Amino acid sequence: MKHYLPEWMHEWVGTLELALSIIAILLAAWLLRLLNRRLLARLGRHYTLPRPMEMAIRRLSSFIIWSCTLVAILDRVGVSATVLWTAFTGFAAVGAVAFFAAWSVLSNIFCTLLIFTTRPFRLGDHIEVLENGEKPGLKGRVIDINLIYTTMQEIGGPSEDALMQIPNSLFFQRGLRRWPGGRIDGNRLLGDG
Repeated sequence: MKHYLPEWMHEWVGTLELALSIIAILLAAWLLRLLNRRLLARLGRHYTLPRPMEMAIRRLSSFIIWSCTLVAILDRVGVSATVLWTAFTGFAAVGAVAFFAAWSVLSNIFCTLLIFTTRPFRLGDHIEVLENGEKPGLKGRVIDINLIYTTMQEIGGPSEDALMQIPNSLFFQRGLRRWPGGRIDGNRLLGDG
């Protein structure tokens, strides 16, 4: 084809060929999407598909068509599909690990908001986080509540007066026994003989 063109256009042939192939890929994708929409409309009328289901199928098929179009254009430009897939899975894996790592922190922050709004206990209360019906749990006086932890001063047991930091999400995963203002049974304070 080069020998039919003037000399000054020879350096533009590659760019022109690339542009025409990209336009052809976009045109094919647009036609495929148009055909797909008409086919889905016909199937929707024939089988009386619910409108939300038809819209969901249409959106999913459009996403697939345009994703394949993007991969085809990038392949034509010189970007390998294998490189794209490797990059995508790498970013997805890093995102999943980051979300999993942040999930615990976000859960504790949300539980702090719940502690302040629902008030299952307050500063100065003596509480026990129950393991189950048979085993005693963590017991102490609440001395601080921050975004991630609730700090309790341990009472009873071998490490009397030790400070415990309990993740706030634990209070919504286990049972809780509370003695408001330090009273165990309404008559005596914790720590009184």
